[in-house]
Amino acid sequence: MTPFPNPRILTATAFASLALASCAVGPKAPDATLPPSASGAFISATPGVTAEAARDDWWRLYDDPTLDGLIRQALAENNDLEAATANLRRVRAALGEARVGRLPSTAVSAAGQYGRASAATVPGGNGDQPLDEGESYDVGLDVAYEIDLFGRVGGSIRAARADADSAAAALDVVRVSVAAETARAYADACSANAQIAVAERTIELQSNSVNLTQRLLDAGSGNGLDTARARSALETSRAGLPPLRAQRDGALFRLATLTGRTPAEASEAARACQRPPQLTRSIPIGDGAQLLARRPDVRRAERNLAAAAARVNVATADLFPRIILGGSLGSTALDAGDLSTDSSVRFNVGPLISWSFPNVFAARARIEQASAGSDAALATFDQTVLVALQETETALANYANELDRRAALQAARDQAASAARLSRLRFDAGADSFLTVLDAERTLAGADAQLAASDALVTTYQIALFKALAGGWSEG
Repeated sequence: MTPFPNPRILTATAFASLALASCAVGPKAPDATLPPSASGAFISATPGVTAEAARDDWWRLYDDPTLDGLIRQALAENNDLEAATANLRRVRAALGEARVGRLPSTAVSAAGQYGRASAATVPGGNGDQPLDEGESYDVGLDVAYEIDLFGRVGGSIRAARADADSAAAALDVVRVSVAAETARAYADACSANAQIAVAERTIELQSNSVNLTQRLLDAGSGNGLDTARARSALETSRAGLPPLRAQRDGALFRLATLTGRTPAEASEAARACQRPPQLTRSIPIGDGAQLLARRPDVRRAERNLAAAAARVNVATADLFPRIILGGSLGSTALDAGDLSTDSSVRFNVGPLISWSFPNVFAARARIEQASAGSDAALATFDQTVLVALQETETALANYANELDRRAALQAARDQAASAARLSRLRFDAGADSFLTVLDAERTLAGADAQLAASDALVTTYQIALFKALAGGWSEG
């Protein structure tokens, strides 16, 4: 697969393809323009990113061999990718069919008949006396070539070529999605395991608290209220485990589907992963022009626009005469052995001109349909550009703000751990009640859970950013 043209001339590329389609008869193709601000730096850039060009093999930034292997497997065996590849073959075959319009069409025929004609239909014949029965044989070669004066054939080829380019871009869109969703499913499984580990540590800590309060109660120095509160906190934490396990299993099942496997064949490496993939470097994002140049959905929309413009030319060509040069060479005889004699040879050559004038209402209706399709394709192109920018800016904003949130949660977790340690020391020294210890431990458990969830969100937003940047549609 080749990269999209130079990002700085995306608008010129789109317009040139449309102008080419307008060389034939028909109205001027719509002008595809980009907002001037679309090519500059992103407004949501954060210290966690760099202006270097975005990488196509972005998943390798995580330095995770398991992730590398899963994405390699998904790109090789994903069923949606296979379907998109088959569709591309189909459209390219249609392009080959359209190109045949530049060549003469030929037909070879051979026929043998036995019968008789009605005397009533033969000039000079006697209706009371039927004609003799007999055999007749015919072989021939017919050749026809359309002179494309008004661009009907050329427009059809341009439309088919643009359709093939659009199908190739659609395949790239699927590749981007498969790579990103595979990484997301793997990260979700790892994040769920990390949150399960936090919950299990919290449960262990709270179990110790329950045991302590029960021993104090049994020794006569505790009270039932502390024991009940400790047990309530423990059961609340236990109740949080099943949803986390369900999240992990769901992520593993998604991962299996993405890599062309059944749920029973889910990756054991992903099941054993204990933390989401971590970046050790800034994310290269490039700028708006590079983004629009690499996004395959933008390329697909531009190619659809070119195809729609070409179809306007094809429809317009129907207003004009169609000229076909034709010829026929053959042999007709009453006996198969006479087909090779000079007297049985026949031939003809000459032009055929067909024109629907003055009944052009159907042709004008087709032109109106094609023009409406071209206008819709232009609007779709404009919207695709805006959505590409919006997705990238949103992903950048989400990532930047979640980094800030995680930093604050890390600080809060550190303070909660210190408070829990101090409250335990004060309780052991008899300076505080056990309720203070429970509150501190509950706060720490909540801080740990929030921090683990934020770690998961950071990775999720990273992958969303990589997907918005359209990495993964070719293997770097």
